[in-house]
Amino acid sequence: MINLLPPETKENFFYARRGAQLLRWVAGIGVGLAGVVIMTCVGMVFLRHTTTEYARNNSSAATLLKSQNVSEAQSKVEDISNNLKLVVKVLSREVLFSKLLTQIATALPRGSVLTSLNIGQTSGGIDIEAAATDYQTGSQVQINLADPNNKIFSKADLIAIQCQATTGGVAFSANYPCKVQIRAQFAANNPFLFINNGAKP
Repeated sequence: MINLLPPETKENFFYARRGAQLLRWVAGIGVGLAGVVIMTCVGMVFLRHTTTEYARNNSSAATLLKSQNVSEAQSKVEDISNNLKLVVKVLSREVLFSKLLTQIATALPRGSVLTSLNIGQTSGGIDIEAAATDYQTGSQVQINLADPNNKIFSKADLIAIQCQATTGGVAFSANYPCKVQIRAQFAANNPFLFINNGAKP
């Protein structure tokens, strides 16, 4: 088909079509910008609402905790925990005397007798006094108590051995003239404490 329209008319139609396209592009961009603005506004409103809701929840939780006296309850829990630790500490130093005396008596050599025990309050040790027939037997008392096979003490130090003859002076005992003093430390895994701190399971 041959277009016989004058050149001015053709040019007017060309620019009219281009103007219409530009108007459509401008309208589309405007609609897109309007959508972005709307989404931004909605997002800001939602974010502000969420922030306010969280702040309200935190305030409610803080009020609830205050009303339940959490700090007071925590203080009571700490007191109970400290008391339990004290109980365990005390029980760990409680000695089963019946078993301990039997084991010490078994460990003493022939010619010696146990005369006294003094349990240390804080050191976890014990002062032992025994009587012996002679100096050598008194030394053997320390050696026997220090023996790890007895499972009583980790160490037993000899403090003193004093012997007096039965004639010419006052004896400690007619049959046991020597007095032996020993300071011993309980073994960590000995079976004669109420609670055994050092025992392996």
